[in-house]
Amino acid sequence: MTKDWIRQRKRDPYYRKARAEGYGSRAAYKLKEMNSRLHIITTGSRVLDIGASPGGWSKVALETVGPGGVVVAVDLVPMDALDGVKFIPGDIEDPLVLEKVLNICREFDAVISDAAPKLSGNRTLDRGRTLALSWAVLTIASRVLRKRGSVLVKMFQGSEVEELIDEFGPQYSSIDRMKPRSSLQRSIEIFIAFRGKKDDRQIDPGAV
Repeated sequence: MTKDWIRQRKRDPYYRKARAEGYGSRAAYKLKEMNSRLHIITTGSRVLDIGASPGGWSKVALETVGPGGVVVAVDLVPMDALDGVKFIPGDIEDPLVLEKVLNICREFDAVISDAAPKLSGNRTLDRGRTLALSWAVLTIASRVLRKRGSVLVKMFQGSEVEELIDEFGPQYSSIDRMKPRSSLQRSIEIFIAFRGKKDDRQIDPGAV
């Protein structure tokens, strides 16, 4: 991290707001904005947050679902405990990790992911790695979501977005693309919401 980057972050109103309001990161406001428009998470929802650390999205999800909802967070990176969020360390593609998730909740109303790979600086490589992450999230979501459930994933702008939509779009009733106001202007990130899952297939953890 350069001194210039640190200075820019400290001037960032969303960064300052996140610190003041106790969110794990400025990314919390991205989810707040998108959910206010798309209503992916509602009161009583059961939410699976993949790649959850440092916890900003999990906290927003918890506040939104209320006491009747469930938030399960999964990440390889440790996350500070959030009262009411069930955190499972590990890789969601590991059958043992997925089994732990399903022992908490057998099906979900929403799967959300702000996960991104460690950036290399090579845009083609970084877009490919992001595609692989989102592909994994949607593969899991296609098995654990209830009928009419929704998925929200992060991508980098490029042809990979269309590749993801071509593969998974037919499983859902609608697809929305968004870049929240709280995204950095220079960022090439975009969020894809797949809403209204068309079937209610359930997963056999041992088959993953």
